[in-house]
This record gives sequence, C-alpha cells and structure tokens, in this order.
Amino acid sequence: MERILFILGILEDEDVDWLVSAGNRYELAGGEVLIQEGSTIAAIYLILAGQFVVSIERSHDTAIARLSSGEVVGEMSFVDHLPPSATVTAVEPSVVLAIRRDLLEQKLAQDVGFAKRWYQALATLLSIRLRGTVEHLEAEFWEPTTLNQNLFSDDMADNMKLGGIRFDWLMRRLRDTDVPTWDT
Repeated sequence: MERILFILGILEDEDVDWLVSAGNRYELAGGEVLIQEGSTIAAIYLILAGQFVVSIERSHDTAIARLSSGEVVGEMSFVDHLPPSATVTAVEPSVVLAIRRDLLEQKLAQDVGFAKRWYQALATLLSIRLRGTVEHLEAEFWEPTTLNQNLFSDDMADNMKLGGIRFDWLMRRLRDTDVPTWDT
C-alpha cells in the first residue's frame, strides 16, 4: 500500500480525479493473468484490491514478487514502450484500475502540470523499487552492464541517437567556453 501513497502524495486532487474518471475498473478471478510477459500492454494498472504474483518464464515461471492493493503495474512498459518483462497473475479475486496508455499519453501532452507530477511520481516509484532490488542483492557482487540496444523500442533508439548528438554538442560547448567549477 505504501507505494501508491508516494504517488498520490505527489499528484493533486484533480489528477487523481482524472485517473478515476479516465480509468476502467476491472475484476479478475484468481489465476487470471493481468499482464503476460512479452505481450504488449495498452494500459497501466493500479491494484485496488486482491493479491498478485509476478513471475518470469526464464526461471520456469518462478515467482519473483507478490503485489497487493496500492501497487502500480505496467509502469516499466509505459515508460520504455517495450513488452513486459514479467507476468502478473491474480492469486485471488482482485480489482484493478486500468488507465489506457493512449488516454494517459494524451493527458500528459495536454497538461504540463499533470505531466510533471505524473513523471515525478513514476520516477519516485521506480526509484523505490530499484532501492529495494539493490537492498535485496546487497550480498551479491554487482557491476554495471552494457546496454543491449537490440532491446530498445524505436522511441528509445531515436532518443539515444538524439542524446548522442546532444552529448557531442554539450562537450563542444564545454570545450569552447570557460565553465565555472564547483568548490567541493
């Protein structure tokens, strides 16, 4: 439940009202799949009630997490436009609020204030999840991995190209001007 509180604490009342009015409430039976690993999804989901298990095929459908009310699912696919990396299945009768990607993207494009708060909330959620993962793995040695560009969506690949151009521009600007340094 705590994770949704971070999001709702960042959003404003009218943002939450929009989510409720734009979203669709879905009831799932125990055993019903909400998100299938590798299959494109068209929504982001807020778990309102019930229990879900997150599993991955490559580990023979090993459960890697349990989710309950207040969790958000589908956020990674919303951000990177890639198919989900795990399957999310209801363990018992459950209820979710589904916000369609197209409606949410339209709202984000039209309402800059909402977009700022939404992405801040999403970044906070993803940061909390990453910190939890790091804490879970603290006993294991970790090192950065190389990005696999074959896994990038078209949007991500375009952004990487544009980012490369902007990095070159930034480096030229820094090389050609006197930039004040920070005293540390």
